[in-house]
Amino acid sequence: MKLAVLGAGPGGYVAAIKAAQMGAQVAIIEDSEVGGTCLNWGCIPTKSIAASVEILKKAKLSENFGIEIKGDVIPNLSKIIKRKNKVVEIQVKGIRNLFKSWGITLKEGRGMLISPREIEVTLKDGIKETIKADKIIIATGSRPSQFPAFPFDGNSIISSDDAVNLKYIPKSLLIIGAGIIGCEFANIYKELGSEVTILEMLPRALSTEDVEISEQLEKEFKKKKINLYTNVKIDRLEAGNDGVHAKLPDGKEIVAEKALVSTGRTFNSAGIGLETIGINKDNNGKIIVNENMETNVTGIYAVGDVIGGFMFAHVASREGIISAKNAMGYDEKINYNVVPVSIFTSPEIGSVGLREHQASEKGINIKTGYFQFRVLSKAHIMGEFTGFIKIVSEESSDRILGAHIIGPHATELIHEAALAIKNGLKISDLSETIHAHPTLSEGLMEAAEDVHGEAIHVFKK
Repeated sequence: MKLAVLGAGPGGYVAAIKAAQMGAQVAIIEDSEVGGTCLNWGCIPTKSIAASVEILKKAKLSENFGIEIKGDVIPNLSKIIKRKNKVVEIQVKGIRNLFKSWGITLKEGRGMLISPREIEVTLKDGIKETIKADKIIIATGSRPSQFPAFPFDGNSIISSDDAVNLKYIPKSLLIIGAGIIGCEFANIYKELGSEVTILEMLPRALSTEDVEISEQLEKEFKKKKINLYTNVKIDRLEAGNDGVHAKLPDGKEIVAEKALVSTGRTFNSAGIGLETIGINKDNNGKIIVNENMETNVTGIYAVGDVIGGFMFAHVASREGIISAKNAMGYDEKINYNVVPVSIFTSPEIGSVGLREHQASEKGINIKTGYFQFRVLSKAHIMGEFTGFIKIVSEESSDRILGAHIIGPHATELIHEAALAIKNGLKISDLSETIHAHPTLSEGLMEAAEDVHGEAIHVFKK
């Protein structure tokens, strides 16, 4: 079976490898670089920079651990970016080598559907060739949304793609949008020394997360002197000689050296031939798929950001696997009920399953359990004891419905809860599992115990 994959991001390249593992003859088309946004401009670059920032933060606190550093601890952005580029380069090379290992043909150029079984590729040198396939998977991803009121210029008014390649640390940075991207960059550039202001039109930061998680993050931002303003609408941004001016409806202005616009992403569904073969998409350009990841055109699947929903690399990869298996004759469906979210602010945030307000909206009677990191020995050993773990359970069945963590290594800890929710485990299954000491994961056990008021390291109420 011949399979063609359009786009080599985390959805496309994973789909290509899975199909090749199952015996398909695979060609994958990419007009930029393998790894897509996640590897080249998103997840990996931002987390690489965040890792450098974390070292900077620890170095500043080294005396608390009995380590004396003589002289000032100063970030060197050019070296941070150089290290980031090296990390990306290694990962890109790894994917290319995986393609070779599995006999996958990489076509570097712009692909366009010209029939339900053909993709025309315009290669880098301008030569065109046609790829014929029995099945096709579209994985063209997304890009930062552009609005007339917030015109990117790559210098003063920048996107998240630009923010991972700045040449110097701006004295002041205005961030439009307090979603995941905005909050992560706020933490990064504040730690590097920028004065950071965030403007958010919704009532709270990270509006998709549990309310108490948002409240805790906002407290941490306040401690760090990150200026967060919610319920703020911006008329427009204007770049001038003295910086970027954010014009507010009441006539006020906020001025910063640079402005980062992080107000959503646009689907990469235009100019790839969808109309030619009649693939359905909505008014925003999102490709419509069924529960098998298949479009309305038989044999053509779509995955990742271009289909909307959970626009995370790990979800795209899972969708890639599902689509590849279905293209090979299986009948698999994805479970979106258990999608872990990892947010690399400081402290980190991890969440999975239902938020408390979502459970209430569904009419589910719930019980919650909490455990503060400041009670954990390991947190004190690490010198990181801000935050908490929250467990949401169904009162009638005692099943675990959700878990929400803000604190050290939250992005890693959340997966124990994800596994529990996926397998329909109860509070007792988590609370009665022996957890090693001293570890951060003990907090999950105690949060589960707290659902029924049985946590050992919680004072009597």
